[in-house]
Amino acid sequence: MACRDQLIRPLWPALVGTGAALLACLVLAQAIPAKAEEGDLYQATVIVTGTDMRSRPTGFARALRQVLVKLSGETRLRNDARLDPFAVHADRFVASFGYKDQMAGIKVHDDQGTYDRSYDLTVRFDPARIDKLLADLSERPFGGERKPILPILRVRGVTGATYLVSTEAPQAADQRVSLFNAGILYGTEIEVPRDKELAALSVSVVQFPPELGEAEPSRMLVSGTLDFQESEPIGWVASFHTRFQGADYAWGIKGANFDEAVNEMTRGALRLMSGHGAPQ
Repeated sequence: MACRDQLIRPLWPALVGTGAALLACLVLAQAIPAKAEEGDLYQATVIVTGTDMRSRPTGFARALRQVLVKLSGETRLRNDARLDPFAVHADRFVASFGYKDQMAGIKVHDDQGTYDRSYDLTVRFDPARIDKLLADLSERPFGGERKPILPILRVRGVTGATYLVSTEAPQAADQRVSLFNAGILYGTEIEVPRDKELAALSVSVVQFPPELGEAEPSRMLVSGTLDFQESEPIGWVASFHTRFQGADYAWGIKGANFDEAVNEMTRGALRLMSGHGAPQ
């Protein structure tokens, strides 16, 4: 296999304890828009068990699909059967990879050990080989403008409380983390609105959905509702709407966790921006 283990340096110094890690993540999600550098478009991080060959091939395969979607904007590549034979040998496209222990700094206890320990596997793919693979699939890297996404979201949570997602709303802490992660996952900047920005758009919990249109050509405004429904197997039902290049688009997802609901919003916006058509 033409790849080697490489230490992936963390974005910030190692933090001790899950509370500190969560706090750092929340600060980042509020203060820094999620935006990937161009090189990051050829890189993906997935969660695996252990650092040996038990889960590495599967991890490489998942990372390969993530990168192809992020790079091209064609979200249907997530489940495209044409990729199956390439995913089986995803190591052929890998330039380097590295692991980060999700429980670093936490004392080993019970059966935690190292065998069943969870790791972040970060995979860096060879750009030339990935570009050729996309060409073989009649796709190409999305070279157009990746507009920042401005999500205008109303959430009805597990407790039944309804609120808007903003940088200041204390109830929206988990949603801010999900939006930050989605931006990294799909290489697209996501700007969480401030309370005063929502007010300027005349958006409120009662006055929803907003009439946003395409008032800001420099950003893609996406409005949406996310409702927790106990009747669903997992719980969340989400619907999204945007106006793009003079046309209205609506899409959604049901029976998903909150992270996947936010990912669905991001995938739909990316597919539109990349010229692949309506969200699917």
